[in-house]
Amino acid sequence: MKRKPPMTKEQRRQQGKETRAQIRQDARKHPALFTTYVVLRVLVLLVMVREVFNGDYYNVFLCGLTLVLFMIPTFVEHRLHINVPNTLEIIILLFIFSAEILGEIQEYYLILPFWDTMLHTMNGFLMAAIGIAMVDILNRSQKFRVQLSPAFVALVAFCFSMTVGVLWEFFEYGMDVFFHTDMQKDTWIYAVSSVNLNPDGHNVPVQVAVDSVVVNGETWPGYLDIGLIDTMKDLLVNFIGAVIFSVIGALYIMGRGKGKFAPRFIPRLKKEELPPPSEEGGLLKPISLEEEPSASHEEQQGKGKKQQKNG
Repeated sequence: MKRKPPMTKEQRRQQGKETRAQIRQDARKHPALFTTYVVLRVLVLLVMVREVFNGDYYNVFLCGLTLVLFMIPTFVEHRLHINVPNTLEIIILLFIFSAEILGEIQEYYLILPFWDTMLHTMNGFLMAAIGIAMVDILNRSQKFRVQLSPAFVALVAFCFSMTVGVLWEFFEYGMDVFFHTDMQKDTWIYAVSSVNLNPDGHNVPVQVAVDSVVVNGETWPGYLDIGLIDTMKDLLVNFIGAVIFSVIGALYIMGRGKGKFAPRFIPRLKKEELPPPSEEGGLLKPISLEEEPSASHEEQQGKGKKQQKNG
C-alpha cells in the first residue's frame, strides 16, 4: 500500500485557507448552530481554566472530554457523509454541555432533582431518532431492496434507544463498583415492603416504616437505596422518550416523508458527497423517499421476453 507523500508548506497553507473559508461559509449558512457551538466551547474553556486554578483535575478532564464530544456531529458529517440536521446537532451540543458541565461540575444533578430525569428522557428521544435514521438508510439502499413497514422501523428504533439506555446504566454501575463513584444516585427510602418481613412466613408482603437506621454508630433518617430506584427511573423515562419519537417516526414514514418536525431530528445521507459506487453497487447508495425503487435488470428482461412471446 503506497503512502501519500507529505504535504508541502504551500499545500498546508492552502488547506488552512480552504478550512477557514469553509468555516466562514458554514457560519453564514447556519448562524444559530455556529453561535451555539462557539458559545458552548468558550464556556467550557472558561470552566476548564477555572478548574485548573482550583486544582480539580478531574473536572479539567471532564471539560476536555466535553470538547472532544462536541466534535462528534462534525465527524459524522464529514467522515460518514451523513447530514445531521441543525436542530438535532444543537440539541446534542446542549445535551453534552448540560450533562458534563452543568450536571457534573456545577452539580445540577444535586441542585435540581429533575435534571437527571430530563436528560434521560431526552436521551431516549434522540436515540430513537438515530435508530430510525440507521434503519431508514438501509431501508432505502439500492443493495438491500427491502421495504420495511413503518411499524417495524419504529420498533427497531425503540429497541435501539432502550438498548443504549441499558448500556449506559451498565456503564454507571461499572463506574460505581470499580471506581467508587456515585453515578447511580442513591435514594432515601422511608418504608420497606417485603415478604421477608412477614412474621408468619407467608408469601404476603408486609410494609414496615423505616424511622431510622444506625450505621457505624450514626443515625440515618431512613434506608439508603444504592442505585436501584435511580436506574429504574432512568429506564422508565428513557422508555417514554423512545416511545414518543418512535411514534413520530412511524407517522413520518407512513406519510412518505411529509412533515416538518421529524426531519429536524433524523440524520440523512449526503448524496452529493458519497464516494463513487463500485461495480457491484454500494451499500449506502440511497433511494429517494418519494420514489419507488425501479425494477431490477433481470425483471425488465423477463418482461421483455414475455412481450416477445405474446407478440
